[in-house]
Amino acid sequence: MAEKSRLYVFKPLVDRWPAIKKPKGHVPFRTKLLWTLICLVLYYILSQTMIYGLAPESTDLFAGFRFVIAGESGSIVHLGIGPIVTASIILQLFVGAKIINLNLEDEDDRAFYQGFQKVLIVIMIFVEAIPQVFGYLSPSTSLINKVGASGARGIIILQLFVGAMIVFWMDELISKWGIGSGVSLFIAAGVSTAIVTGLFSWLPANAKEALSVSNPPAGTIPKTIYLTSKMSLSELVGGGFEQIFVSPPNPLIALIGTSIIFVFVVYAESSSVELPLAHESVRGARGRYPLRLMYASNIPVILMSALFANINMFGMLLWRSKIPFIGGAWWIGQYEAGSTHPTAGGIWYLTAPNGLYSWFLPLIDRRYAAYLQGHEAWQMILRLIIFSAVFLLGCVFFGKFWIETTNMGPEAVARQIESSGMQIPGFRRDPRVLKKVLERYIPALTILSSLLVGLLAIFADMIGTVGNTSGTGVLLTVGIVIRLYEDIAREQAMEMHPVLRKFLGVEE
Repeated sequence: MAEKSRLYVFKPLVDRWPAIKKPKGHVPFRTKLLWTLICLVLYYILSQTMIYGLAPESTDLFAGFRFVIAGESGSIVHLGIGPIVTASIILQLFVGAKIINLNLEDEDDRAFYQGFQKVLIVIMIFVEAIPQVFGYLSPSTSLINKVGASGARGIIILQLFVGAMIVFWMDELISKWGIGSGVSLFIAAGVSTAIVTGLFSWLPANAKEALSVSNPPAGTIPKTIYLTSKMSLSELVGGGFEQIFVSPPNPLIALIGTSIIFVFVVYAESSSVELPLAHESVRGARGRYPLRLMYASNIPVILMSALFANINMFGMLLWRSKIPFIGGAWWIGQYEAGSTHPTAGGIWYLTAPNGLYSWFLPLIDRRYAAYLQGHEAWQMILRLIIFSAVFLLGCVFFGKFWIETTNMGPEAVARQIESSGMQIPGFRRDPRVLKKVLERYIPALTILSSLLVGLLAIFADMIGTVGNTSGTGVLLTVGIVIRLYEDIAREQAMEMHPVLRKFLGVEE
């Protein structure tokens, strides 16, 4: 008998940890849809509820990753899904490296893994909240005068904790009583809002100045209409087209890039390898089991983006700290005052580009050399290579691990097909045989899909995206909306045909 992990010492705590209970029977489709909509509306309300006592000059550590973390800057959900995803990353890394001895194919170990992750999420809320409050989320002078500096920081930490816990509980509520995933839904909500604003906003790019040719509307469509109607042909040729197509905010090339991502993801999500199935006892009953091209979904990109967000956060904290040797060390990450983007150091090489103007134009035209932030052209090229390589390798690692921890591996799928009474025609009815057949497809699809979503995210970051949502944000949103539509269609089908619940592995 295999030795149990030392983490089982926390089992009494895990067993008593408060959690949303699973439904004991079938949840009607209308009930699932209602809970999902309630959580979505509540998320929008919380994202507009600002933290009480926060100084206006506070710095957002996650500004560059805001649309992946799914939390509005300065709001009570400032941390967003960060603690949830970070806890998942830590456990995956530790279990994958065998530092934590848990066999995720064992039901007891898998249940304990999921329970301990909830405890770790609470720990990560404080790990992410406390450094920010003591370094960047500064209390206002009026709050400090009322309760003192320590009390003011405590009040802000408490608000961050409450907001993060509400997000966590809503995610759990949606996963058990709603449709889809709360984490995915919140990401899509934030990115969709930014895309709509980035497309149609007539407000000037610089809100402090009047609308003009040098300060056009921020939205892609109004900006294009305004500049083409206000500029003469000579002005358009002399730099107007460059301003429309390439220069921020929301250039036309960003709309093109966003559209390409949308079309490709829709096509890839609809592509699959279909295994023929036949029922062992019902003659003529046949079907197909689809193995999607995007088998790992968008989870690898979410996890890698969250990992980079945490690396950037701790890089900023170290830059402002006085820890010997690593405190203020430029080679780790150097930041300008008030900026959340590194300008040098190792973390600069792990930062994604943000549109053609940030990397391509400086390489071909010295007028844009300022975007190189004091680096040489070869350093920018090296940065693109290093970022892409690390991002893609990380996506493959997290994709493979995610498949194994969510019962999507060959063995788990074989058991699911076998329990439904189906088998592959021409093969003996045995889970081991099914597993061998699935091993020809699932591992390869996992790696391929992880690489595809990683490449799409990198491509979108290099081209730029509408609403400055980042390539990862757009990629995730398109995939999330497609999956949500499919989940709703599946729930409706199961409501109309209850026999489908058994085949799809849904408990009665």
